[in-house]
Amino acid sequence: MLIGRTQEFSVPVLTVLHDFNNSLLNPNPRVALTFPMRTSLFSSLSFLRSVTISLCHHHRHLLSCHPLFLRPFPTSSLARYNRLRFRSIKCLSSSTEQLTCESYSPLTSEEKWDFSSYPENEDDILKFDGDPGYPGSGGDMKHMDSPALEVKELEELPEQWRRARLAWLCKQLPAHKAGTLVRILNAQKKWMRQQDATYIAVHCIRIRENDAGFRVYKWMMQQHWYRFDFALATKLADYMGKERKFAKCREIFDSIINQGLVPSESTFHILVIAYLSAPVQGCLEEACSIYNRMIQLGGYKPRLSLHNSLFRALVSKPGGSSKHYLKQAEFIFHNLLTSGLEIQKTIYVGLIWLHSYQDNIDKGRIASLREEMKQAGIQEDKEVLVSILRACSRDGDVEEAERTWLKLLSIDGGLPTQAFVYRMEVFAKVGEHLKSLEIFREMQESLGSASVAAYHKILEVLCQAQEIELAELLMQEFIKSGMKPLMPAFVDLMNMFLNLNLHDKLKSAFSACLETCRPNRTIYNIYLDSLVTSGDLQKAEETFNHMCSDEAIGVNTRSCNIILKGYLSSGDYMKAEKIYDLMCQKKYDIESSLMEKLDYVLSLSRKEVKKPVSLKLSKDQREILVGLLLGGLEIDSDEERKKHKIRFEFNETSRAHSVLRRHLYDQYHEWLHPSCKLSDGSDDVSYRFSTISHSYFGFYADQFWPKGQAMIPKLIHRWLSPKVLAYWYMYGGHRTSSGDILLKLKGSTEGVQKVVETLQAKSLNCRVKRKGRVFWIGFLGSDSTWFWKLVEPYILQDLSDLLRPGDRTWENDAVENQNTNFDSGSDFDEGASEYSDNENS
Repeated sequence: MLIGRTQEFSVPVLTVLHDFNNSLLNPNPRVALTFPMRTSLFSSLSFLRSVTISLCHHHRHLLSCHPLFLRPFPTSSLARYNRLRFRSIKCLSSSTEQLTCESYSPLTSEEKWDFSSYPENEDDILKFDGDPGYPGSGGDMKHMDSPALEVKELEELPEQWRRARLAWLCKQLPAHKAGTLVRILNAQKKWMRQQDATYIAVHCIRIRENDAGFRVYKWMMQQHWYRFDFALATKLADYMGKERKFAKCREIFDSIINQGLVPSESTFHILVIAYLSAPVQGCLEEACSIYNRMIQLGGYKPRLSLHNSLFRALVSKPGGSSKHYLKQAEFIFHNLLTSGLEIQKTIYVGLIWLHSYQDNIDKGRIASLREEMKQAGIQEDKEVLVSILRACSRDGDVEEAERTWLKLLSIDGGLPTQAFVYRMEVFAKVGEHLKSLEIFREMQESLGSASVAAYHKILEVLCQAQEIELAELLMQEFIKSGMKPLMPAFVDLMNMFLNLNLHDKLKSAFSACLETCRPNRTIYNIYLDSLVTSGDLQKAEETFNHMCSDEAIGVNTRSCNIILKGYLSSGDYMKAEKIYDLMCQKKYDIESSLMEKLDYVLSLSRKEVKKPVSLKLSKDQREILVGLLLGGLEIDSDEERKKHKIRFEFNETSRAHSVLRRHLYDQYHEWLHPSCKLSDGSDDVSYRFSTISHSYFGFYADQFWPKGQAMIPKLIHRWLSPKVLAYWYMYGGHRTSSGDILLKLKGSTEGVQKVVETLQAKSLNCRVKRKGRVFWIGFLGSDSTWFWKLVEPYILQDLSDLLRPGDRTWENDAVENQNTNFDSGSDFDEGASEYSDNENS
């Protein structure tokens, strides 16, 4: 076993032997040093220092002659070698790897960039008191069994040259990036076997160089002599998972499954925790999948901490998003129950909370959970009672709501604002809108003021009841309060006026909306409908054209049908035909009530009425697509690479993506798959949608995604227009807290170099930093303002303030800052390889 020694350490034979065939990989041929088997720590270190001094000149010569050794070697330390212990490996703390010259340490400090994410808005999520978080669930790991990993000691190998080569590789490999590491290993193919590669991988794990160990393991798998080693795969997967590198851990996990084996309990446990700890979209779903397979495939009984960590993750999102995890939460509850583990209060509270957000409330299940809480001696707190009120508001259960309200009154600490809102909704369900208004006034008296949600709810209730005077009075009160947002209230108010044909009032409400906030497409559609209905077609046409020209608003199926109805009613058939062509191009559905008259109009001017079937990307769509592909947009191709589809994915936590997704949905509407298109009246665009599979995208697939891997086209210098840069920034860019601009880019070093040269030809100075397979192109200081001036005309108006660089006085000091000297330059040291780190792993 590997046991750390503090007083002495074993030295069977200390040898420096570099007699390799390849001069590039052999830094010092035919040099051998030996000394006795056992010595004290002090004398050994003294000897090492003397050897280091004697070899220092030779290593300097090698570093100057061979580019492979230009990177500084990491400093070795005896303490580092004794941190990790394996069951079947003895300490080899004095192997020849310690004799490499340690005097070459990095002297230059790396330039640090701010990669912090945008601030997030708080949502209605379930909060637990004293929540320890996910990492705490790793405390049970010491009780889990894992397969013993047997590796021979270095001194047990009969060949002295093999011992020397392995010791040298153990020293060199962790110091190099993926590409160089693989080249070094490829040079050892003639003599290296699985036992040797396993020793190197285990050594890398032992000195906490887990990435190097993973690369060695990946290289092993491609050799003809490789035989699957379950113990090594388990150990490596566990250590990658402990570092939260879930992609690498999952890769090894899948390889174990593909061998027809069941991963160990520790691997399942660690992989679930790694997924839960990653702030990457889709990781929670993967954690649930691994948890389910742990029970159903492995037959394991997860620890209590793992059950609780996964459950807390399920209910940590806003209620509207978390409600889809109800079945998974019930499965966790069932496993806790059948395993005889303690069911904590947070589990009961969370389950009731999830049930209260469902479209169809299961009253029986909520009642049974409350009864189990009572039997377990758990008191119902405010969170439970508010969830009960929420469930009652969906069903209009006044009696249960009033009983719950009385319980809330008896609890110290004040009444939650949500309780008032749900109580108002309960009475609105049964048609008592004046009672809802009374509750709203009670809220103002007891809390001092009403919340934004309360204003939205009471205005919705009064507008549905068509109480015009009360709704107008409350709307004025809401505006004077200075609370935001106002748009949901304006939507309810204007819809009421539209239904009652009060077009003058609707126009006044729209004007008030323009003064107090920025109207969205829904409000513009209501106003447009009112103009067409009232016969003001000229104003309607101006409004429609404004919507088309404003990318932040845009038009949809409803907008086009409204204006088409106006043109057909007024007899302006030429303009009606133009709207028809636009709707055919965008593949908008035409209302059936308009089709009969439209067919007659088209028959007058066209011999054959048919919709155009050929799809082509416009110039704007082509430029936007190039910018999005540079920012990370992906293209999926079929096996024969004849048809391709574009997959739009947006980050739910990004404010920029929240705005951009709706704009891109409208921009590529005619290309979208039917399953991704919104139903009539809905304006909630998904964060994931895709186009149809089409051969038209073949050019972009061949240029940006050949063989399913991201690549920078050779002709990229021709396509980097200001609009391309703008959409690259909006989709794959980031403004740091210091006001600098960063652009994310995947591809080869040569491709990135070409992009940088093109930007510099446009007088855009930048720096490049690399993180795994991802390059970050940074416009720092005044360079960010020059970049902004170029792309600002193409940035969406709603994103202008969010993405604008921090330096607002660039006109005055831009020239002065052009000569700023950064400590480190661009990272163009080695090309990305198949063993490069993934940005999410």
